[in-house]
Amino acid sequence: MRKKVLLLLAMSLSMLLLVTGCGSSSPKTNNESAAGGTFKVGLECGYAPFNWTQMNDSNGGVKIDGSGEYAGGYDVEIAKKIAEGLGKELVIVKTEWDGLVPALTSGKIDAIIAGMSPTAERKKTIDFSDIYYKSDLVMVVKKGGNYEAATSIQDFKGAKVTAQLNTFHYSVIDQIEGVAKQPAMDNFPTMRVALESGIIDGYVSERPEGVSASAANPKFAMVEFNEGFNTSDDDTAIAVGIKKGSELTEQINNILAGISEEERTNIMDTAIKNQPAAK
Repeated sequence: MRKKVLLLLAMSLSMLLLVTGCGSSSPKTNNESAAGGTFKVGLECGYAPFNWTQMNDSNGGVKIDGSGEYAGGYDVEIAKKIAEGLGKELVIVKTEWDGLVPALTSGKIDAIIAGMSPTAERKKTIDFSDIYYKSDLVMVVKKGGNYEAATSIQDFKGAKVTAQLNTFHYSVIDQIEGVAKQPAMDNFPTMRVALESGIIDGYVSERPEGVSASAANPKFAMVEFNEGFNTSDDDTAIAVGIKKGSELTEQINNILAGISEEERTNIMDTAIKNQPAAK
């Protein structure tokens, strides 16, 4: 009887060691990091110099989840700093602009870092961090065309003007008297193609994208105004979108507070320099 008990104890101990050994040696999945999980960030990867798609990891590019492509740009560099501060692995989830907020609220992503402005309308659905960039509105036009010398938005009377769908950029076009407002377009690469082909005379953008567009294509020019669009601070500011009530908000704000204005400017200058030379 004693031998039988000892045998059962030995077998139980062996099974316990086997289970424990399997548990401790199992490899981490792709969605785990040693520091404590992933930080999934949604962005278009098509709004240079804030974010773009490239084919390799040059200049600090980060692999896009589920793709052979990589993401680069100002937003990606900010996302890196936040992920590092959180002690998490950065995962870039390429998402169409209209899908960003739904992806956040559904839990598909943890944050939106995509050149998004913390407008009053968006704040009804999601929270935002403190501002991580602020810019002015410009118009991107054909170099040498009728509108390159414009100094006021009213100089675009009769012009065919558009902006990105579901952005405040599109709504401010109504401030131009007599403008030929065109249907909104899905993304900036599409607007650049439309501008070069003559479908539109110009599109509303923010200064970094305007610098980026004119640098990438010598046929484009960026118009800055003496008499520009009326906007609010929230409209021209850019912040991280976060799920309502998330504890990430305070953590991200603390990390952003540690990035000096000089460093942010250097990051943007580098992003403009490194952007892909494409339309």
